[in-house]
Amino acid sequence: MSSKESLGKTLSVVVGVCLACSIVVSVAAVGLRPTQQANALLDKQKNILAVSGIEIGNQKMADVFAKNIEARVIDLATGEYSDAVDANNYDPLAAAKDPAQSVKLTPEQAFAGFSSRESLGLVYLVKNDQGDLERVIVPVRGAGLWAMMYAFVAVQPDGNTVDGITYYQHGETPGLGGEVDNPMWKALWPGKKLFDEQGQPAIKIVKGGATQGDTHGVDGLSGATLTGAGIQKTFDFWLSEDGYGTYLKKLGKGELNNG
Repeated sequence: MSSKESLGKTLSVVVGVCLACSIVVSVAAVGLRPTQQANALLDKQKNILAVSGIEIGNQKMADVFAKNIEARVIDLATGEYSDAVDANNYDPLAAAKDPAQSVKLTPEQAFAGFSSRESLGLVYLVKNDQGDLERVIVPVRGAGLWAMMYAFVAVQPDGNTVDGITYYQHGETPGLGGEVDNPMWKALWPGKKLFDEQGQPAIKIVKGGATQGDTHGVDGLSGATLTGAGIQKTFDFWLSEDGYGTYLKKLGKGELNNG
């Protein structure tokens, strides 16, 4: 057998193996997609319920979520609820990447680490068994030291008082910026006021620690100055009129139908 014939057979085998592997991987990816999507949905529900104040007990998480949490779409320009898209199937992060569904930010507006934001936001209304609004959960995001950080913030119906916060996705360093996951740090947030008396964003991440009685200050993360700066910019953006600021103010004034 010539060297050319031997090389040809070897290449044929390699190509055949690669083709077979690619088919197996593709089939597996397609087959696993429903499971991956279901797991992603459960993880999202878990993190929303974590700041909802709702006790799950022995109930199924999906049942509690369906009974007490209502997703609503927000027109960020007006701060009003919108029925332009189905809230249960709407993906704000995907919309932010679509020029037809997003707003291009100026360099002055893009300080939180992204250059465009979705035109329609998404919030989650937490209701008690009587259907009364107890709090609103607002998703926020902004660049940390290593990657984008994503959080849910629970706010009372006054549109101003924080009930809780959880960062559900980030790439910060464990023991430093990763302390956003520390229950002791998260426990500093309930009761803090998002806005000052003039209605301006007022949450401050305080390096060295907030003074006692400071209703707007939250202790910074020790050794994680850049992560703290990222959190600050996140709140500065999403509490402004470019984010959920208009919506939260209308919520606090009772100008929205939360039914």
